[in-house]
Amino acid sequence: MSTDDPAPEKAPELSGVDLARVALRAAKEQARARGDAAQQKRQARRGGLRSGARADRRDPMALGAAINRLITERGWETPAAVGGVMGRWPQIVGEDLARHCVPQRYDEDDRVLTVGCDSTAWATQLRLLAPQLVARLNEDLGHGTVRLIKVQGPGGPVRRFGPLRAPGSTGPGDTYG
Repeated sequence: MSTDDPAPEKAPELSGVDLARVALRAAKEQARARGDAAQQKRQARRGGLRSGARADRRDPMALGAAINRLITERGWETPAAVGGVMGRWPQIVGEDLARHCVPQRYDEDDRVLTVGCDSTAWATQLRLLAPQLVARLNEDLGHGTVRLIKVQGPGGPVRRFGPLRAPGSTGPGDTYG
C-alpha cells in the first residue's frame, strides 16, 4: 500500500431531523429483518409457506398506504410536504395573497421557496410578510424546512415588433445609454 492514495470522500454530516430520519429508517429495517427471520422459522416448523387468515406484508395494500411507504423508504418526506403546501397555498396565505402570488419551486438544498407575484405591489407586500410566512410554513412542515422566501416580481413583456422599434435594438432600455 502506498501512502499517496487519496483519502476517501467524506459524506456530508447529518444533523437534527435528518439524523432522526436515518435512525428511524435503520430501526424499522432491523425490526422488519428480525420479524422476517422469526416468520421464516415459524414457517419452517409448520412445513413451509402457507396462506393464512391473518394479514402479512405480502397482502395487497391500499394505494395511499403504498405511496406513504414509498415516500418514507426513499426519504421524500420534505419534498412531498412542500408539494402539499403548494397545493394548500390559498389556505396558508389567504385568498387575496394567493390570487396574486403563486409558489413556483422549492430548493431542498438551500431550503428556499420561490414565489412569483403578478405585480410589484403584491411582491412588496409578500416581502413584508415573508418572515411570518416562513414561521407559519415551518410550523406546518417542521422546523427549518423553509429558511427563506424568495419573491419574484413580474417580468416585463418582450417587445419584438412595433412601429417605434429600430432594427437591431434590444428594446426600450437601449435608448437610455
